[in-house]
Amino acid sequence: MLNKAMLDKLNDQLAKEAYSAYLYYSMVGYFETVNLKGFANWMLIQAQEEMTHVHRLFTYINDRGAQVQLSALDQPPNTWESVEGCVAETLEHECMISASINECVTLAMQENDHPTNTMLQWFVTEQVEEEANANDLLQKVRMIGDNSSGLYLLDNELSKRSFVNAV
Repeated sequence: MLNKAMLDKLNDQLAKEAYSAYLYYSMVGYFETVNLKGFANWMLIQAQEEMTHVHRLFTYINDRGAQVQLSALDQPPNTWESVEGCVAETLEHECMISASINECVTLAMQENDHPTNTMLQWFVTEQVEEEANANDLLQKVRMIGDNSSGLYLLDNELSKRSFVNAV
C-alpha cells in the first residue's frame, strides 16, 4: 500500500507526464503550421511516449491498491518564436521532468518504499534518454542555424522516427 505522501507525489508526477504529452501535442500543431512535418512527427512520438509514462504510473498506483487522482492540466503555449526556441523548451521541460522524478525517488527512499523506488528507476533511465534526444535535436538545430537547406534535410530525417510502445 502506498502512503499518502508517496501517493500524492506519484499523482503529481502523473499530471506532469500528462502535461508533457499535452505540451508536445501543442508543439505538433506549431510545427504543422510552419510546414515542418518531420518536426511535427518527432513531437508526436514524444507525446505518445509521455502517454505511455502516464499509463505506467496509472497502472502502478492502481496495482498498489491506491486511487489515481487526476488533476486539471495547464494550457500549454501554442506558438514559439523559432524552431530553436521550441526545441530548447523541449529540453528545458525534460530537465524539469527529470528533477521531478528525482524528487519522487528521494521520497521513496526516505519512506523505505522499495517497490516504488524500483518502479521509478525505469523513469530515471528513461529521462536520461529523453534529455539526450532533446539535446541532440537542439544541437542539430543550432548547428543548422538559418540554413533552410539544412532545416529541410533535418525535417526529412525527423519524419522517419517511429513510435515503439515501451509499456
